[in-house]
Amino acid sequence: MRLFLDTANIQEIEEALSWGVVSGVTTNPSLVAREGREFRPTIREIAALVDGPVSAEAVSEDAPGMIAEARELAALAQNVVIKLPMGVPALKATRVLADEGIRVNMTLVFSANQALLAALAGAAYVSPFVGRLDDIGHDGMQVVAEIVDIFCDYGLETEVIAASIRHPAHVLAAAHAGSDIATVPFGVLQQMVRHPLTDSGIARFLADYRKIPG
Repeated sequence: MRLFLDTANIQEIEEALSWGVVSGVTTNPSLVAREGREFRPTIREIAALVDGPVSAEAVSEDAPGMIAEARELAALAQNVVIKLPMGVPALKATRVLADEGIRVNMTLVFSANQALLAALAGAAYVSPFVGRLDDIGHDGMQVVAEIVDIFCDYGLETEVIAASIRHPAHVLAAAHAGSDIATVPFGVLQQMVRHPLTDSGIARFLADYRKIPG
């Protein structure tokens, strides 16, 4: 399973890339606005830093607008992927964009039915939002597992991105469910590194080392 970083913070991206564990980045207008930056220049900068896919979200509400916006965003860099929110306009746009070789990440997916439609329309990725499903009392990871099973059963090449990840346990569950990718906030990535036994073990080793004569 691969890990993407869900952020628009350049410092977080540079730090995570230095760890050698991040394969791509997902963003959205909210994340960019949080950084107080302009949207397109930020996407261009992130795409220059990251070798893998960089998902940039289109905000148009109809298919023609999504298509036009997607073409503009895709022209920023070869590794830009277009995020579209699940719905009929997005399905229409995805079919056109896929035929043009522009990759789509269908976002705001909350059911296996939605994921199947996105895959059939030609989406390169589908992003089930695990945390938001959990928030309303559904089992978000069960939806991920259902999507993975369907895609495997029928040889669909669309990759599954477990999104709306809230904590390290979500990442582990996504891996067990067979998700191709999990996109995680930098804070969750930091939590994945830490374990109290690792911390105490390092402290003990250092303390013992200081006792060695000479």
